[in-house]
Amino acid sequence: MLPPRAALRYAGEPLINVFQPSLEREELDAVAKVFKSNWIGKGALTRQFESAFSQHLGVDQTLLRSVSCCTEALFQAMPLLGVGPGDEVVLPSISFVGAGHAILAAGATPVFCDVDPRTLNATAATIADRLTSRTKAVLILHYGGLPCEMDPITALLADRHVALVEDSACSVASSYRNRSCGTFGDIGVWSFDAVKLLSTGDGGMIYCSSAADATRAERLLYLGLTTPSGFANNVGERWWEFDVIAPGRRATINDIAAAIGLEQLKKLPAFVRRRRDIHVFYDASLAGLDWLRTPPAPPVHSESSHYLYWVQTAAGLRDRLAWWLKERDIYTTFRYLPLHRLPLYARADCLPHAEGAADITLCLPIHQRLSDADLGRVVEAIHQFGKRL
Repeated sequence: MLPPRAALRYAGEPLINVFQPSLEREELDAVAKVFKSNWIGKGALTRQFESAFSQHLGVDQTLLRSVSCCTEALFQAMPLLGVGPGDEVVLPSISFVGAGHAILAAGATPVFCDVDPRTLNATAATIADRLTSRTKAVLILHYGGLPCEMDPITALLADRHVALVEDSACSVASSYRNRSCGTFGDIGVWSFDAVKLLSTGDGGMIYCSSAADATRAERLLYLGLTTPSGFANNVGERWWEFDVIAPGRRATINDIAAAIGLEQLKKLPAFVRRRRDIHVFYDASLAGLDWLRTPPAPPVHSESSHYLYWVQTAAGLRDRLAWWLKERDIYTTFRYLPLHRLPLYARADCLPHAEGAADITLCLPIHQRLSDADLGRVVEAIHQFGKRL
């Protein structure tokens, strides 16, 4: 049972981070075994991690490849889908900046769409409003681990023969109608960076609905190299020779990261349960505040990873609340700044829901290492702020 609100002492207490990984003895022991093996590069453990993650998602392992980071997976998604100059890719303005960069790097044009003001997810309606004859793909984000409403989105894009990329960086354990987020579209990507639920320090996965694209992705993730078929299994073959199918980058993970990932994957269900409990505690403890709204609950047909817990304040209060909490060693943030407001992407688009949400939304600490006392401090500080209004 999480604590009721009570008078708490703030001075001298440790900082409460908004994100924090959970790494214990099991991960350290797994890394030690890699060191003892005398091979720390990409090897058998990396394949084992890919296999375990494919089972977690419920997809064939041949469709999944590990990658150095989720951003790299987004960059690789563009050429895999044939996105290039003259094409447009629609994405919600509230997205990770790497998604926009991936589109620009392909020579295509990012077209920003609005979001639902409460879930901060793109919807079929906001996407449809931005589709044109030049739209090659749509890149959605499951905000904070809360799944987008996938049925209307996939139906919309299927009718128009537009590719779908799912940014599931926040959604390693999210599902929609019992299907893992990231597996609905042509390509899905996940992040295992230092602040994600499942952390390997850095790293990610890329899913391709086509086995041919998955094979091509694997080659592009290692400089486009492939062994000439004419040399296969020949006696006396020169095993050091290779062909290059396309100019690729070197973007692989290694057995150190994979060893950590395998241990983290075992713990993932417990991580999500703790985060769900924190979400429920915040909901109950912050209910009834007329100046603050808690996030929408996942629909009955969806499961969230609970990566983010976001509140929305009355106008003009968000920044004041953030500073109040920071002064009490409680760190908060907002993910993600609307991309269409950034100078690099400067657009004259009017996206009222994204713009409005960006000015009133605040992400509170939520991670599995938060103690009950930590949560009591957060809630008490928010209530004390409200009493001063």
